Amino acid sequence: MSDKKILIVEDDADVRLGYQVLLKANHYDTFFAQDGVSAISEARRHEPDLIILDLGLPAGDGFTVLERCHMNINLSMIPVIVVSARDIHANKERALKAGAKAFVQKPWNDDRLLAIVRKLIGSRELFGSHA
Repeated sequence: MSDKKILIVEDDADVRLGYQVLLKANHYDTFFAQDGVSAISEARRHEPDLIILDLGLPAGDGFTVLERCHMNINLSMIPVIVVSARDIHANKERALKAGAKAFVQKPWNDDRLLAIVRKLIGSRELFGSHA
């Protein structure tokens, strides 16, 4: 396992599984939140290196999660990648202004998503592993 932890905030179980398979295969630890409320509590509890955030969530949408992370000193430094099926033209600029480091349209391209993850937090392969 890697020491890089990624919180995946997604309400669709199949999509969560897709992220988990991709990220674990690339040596990232993953954990999940299914809605906006649990996203903040899971982020506080696990202190992730990165958050992958869907916009369309129950109990507080992705923009609410971005705003709450930005207001919390401990969470405000965690990079966030918004991955959404919502209209890119209406939401990309808003997400970036709200603090997201990247916006990826669903369905995502695995190589592109991994490239963004590696750019934001690196990977075990890039920095070496001392298990």
